[in-house]
Amino acid sequence: MTLEAGSEFEKLIEYLRDARGFDFTGYKRGTLMRRVSQRCTELGLDSFSAYHDYLQVHSQEFAVLFDKILINVTEFFRDRETWDYVAEKVVPRIAAKKGEIRIWSAGTSSGEEAFSAAILFCQVLGEAAFIDRLKIYATDVDEQALSKARSGYSVKEIASLDDDLKERYFEQQGERFVFRTALRRPLIFGRHDLTQDAPISRLDLLICRNTLIYLMAETQARILARFHYALNDDGFMFLGRAETVLTHAGLFTPVDLKLRVFTKVPRVQLRERMELLAQAGSAEAGNHVARQQRVRELATEGTPNPQIVVDAQGVLISVNQRARVLFDVPQSDVGSVLKDLELSYKPVDLRTPIDRVSRERQPITRQGVEVKDADGTPVVFDMHVVPLIDEDGSLVGTSLTFLDVSSRSSKRRTRSFSRRSRSWRRQMKSFSRLTRSWKPSTRSSSPRTPSCRASTPT
Repeated sequence: MTLEAGSEFEKLIEYLRDARGFDFTGYKRGTLMRRVSQRCTELGLDSFSAYHDYLQVHSQEFAVLFDKILINVTEFFRDRETWDYVAEKVVPRIAAKKGEIRIWSAGTSSGEEAFSAAILFCQVLGEAAFIDRLKIYATDVDEQALSKARSGYSVKEIASLDDDLKERYFEQQGERFVFRTALRRPLIFGRHDLTQDAPISRLDLLICRNTLIYLMAETQARILARFHYALNDDGFMFLGRAETVLTHAGLFTPVDLKLRVFTKVPRVQLRERMELLAQAGSAEAGNHVARQQRVRELATEGTPNPQIVVDAQGVLISVNQRARVLFDVPQSDVGSVLKDLELSYKPVDLRTPIDRVSRERQPITRQGVEVKDADGTPVVFDMHVVPLIDEDGSLVGTSLTFLDVSSRSSKRRTRSFSRRSRSWRRQMKSFSRLTRSWKPSTRSSSPRTPSCRASTPT
């Protein structure tokens, strides 16, 4: 058997994505390979290349493979202790709000968890308010599983549900049990790929249980970023027992870590917010971020004062147009570590004031900084260095703004010259008065000639 990781397997994954729209590139390779290998073994195929060829000939095989990969193991109120906690602590808080309630059951499989949430909210709100106020979006990448959710459940599949709940919320149609027609309107089922598609937004409750565990860390991070974007500031997230977000503590806070119930951190730090929005990847979130980022850029781009911004790690974040011209900085330098750039020390030392501001968390001003303009003309600036402090008190960067004080400096020089000139004129007038008051003596000014006597030798 040659069922090993390599180019054949990656080509198979690419084919599944291109031919059927199932993108498994973000799934954990070990889990994915085991499940595809199992199917190859069942068919007696000894390579992923052979299975690739088999898929191209047998179109019905896609459904079999997806069912093998996307193990749809679920039931009503699975992990009863957790659902009891949600019923007692989470549902009443959400129901107490006014207006529409929006719930997303992501990776819903055959819908049992979406219907479980529907039952809890219907019990609290009453049927009329449930129909009027609730929207439950139940999505999955597996269309076949969604078909089961729409068509109902067998006696065996609904056996985990208490008899009184089954009688109250389900009606029998032939051999299957379907959610009561009168209560179906708030539930919307549809295909959605968490790894690719934009999230459903403005959520009060997001349920995604035992789905993230099959995905690689990078893909998990991207999806959690989308979940953060999708939740209202007071929304809740409900994960599976095997899942946690400890590495994303800046985005979510546990309400009950053991039961995997979390709330959104509404105001994340600037650095994490930038990472979060970059990871979100959805068109809606991406466009929203791009617009906000562009507004921030344009807010300083056209200002007459040169401005430079570095983050807390010393990375050059922003250089406006005036600063780029003054310091001859190419746009490509943005994103580089400032200390690695000539800009950090020439024509002005920026490293020392940045280090001081970062250490003391207080703004400073350097006066009389002289820089030659593009045409070689000396320009005098006052350099204002200001720490950028986020709402939680953390330092996220430093801003340097250069205020042109050349005219003020010129006026100072003019005033200084005027003072010296006036002093010189006063001195000259005083000297002139002294000169006019001086008169020559009336006695002969001829020098007296000393007498010369001959020395007579003795």
